[in-house]
Amino acid sequence: QVQLVESGGGLVQAGGSLTLSCAASGLTFRRYNMAWFRQAPGKEREFVAATYWSDGSQTMSESVKGRFTISRDNAKNTVYLQMNSLKPEDTAVYYCAADPSVRGTQADEYDYWGQGTQVTVSS
Repeated sequence: QVQLVESGGGLVQAGGSLTLSCAASGLTFRRYNMAWFRQAPGKEREFVAATYWSDGSQTMSESVKGRFTISRDNAKNTVYLQMNSLKPEDTAVYYCAADPSVRGTQADEYDYWGQGTQVTVSS
């Protein structure tokens, strides 16, 4: 079955950096769109970034544009989220999601999800 396993979360000071990884198995990774979402306590799950397999394009949310970068390594079946200039408002559980065709930013559009990794940014 499809498994997505996130790693790389942790505690970091404001202005710092973290790189999240999501290792995928049970799917043809190179033919899947991969996305990152995040969810802060008491808030809805929010789109962060996505990378699309068919044309290599990417979409970033306005709140992270210029600070976060999404990338993928098809040979390793892994998608990454490089997060720089972190702010306390970036504190959330970060989730990896996968879908073979969706190119949207709504969480309910994605078929497969990881368990999440906590990112905490202290001020």
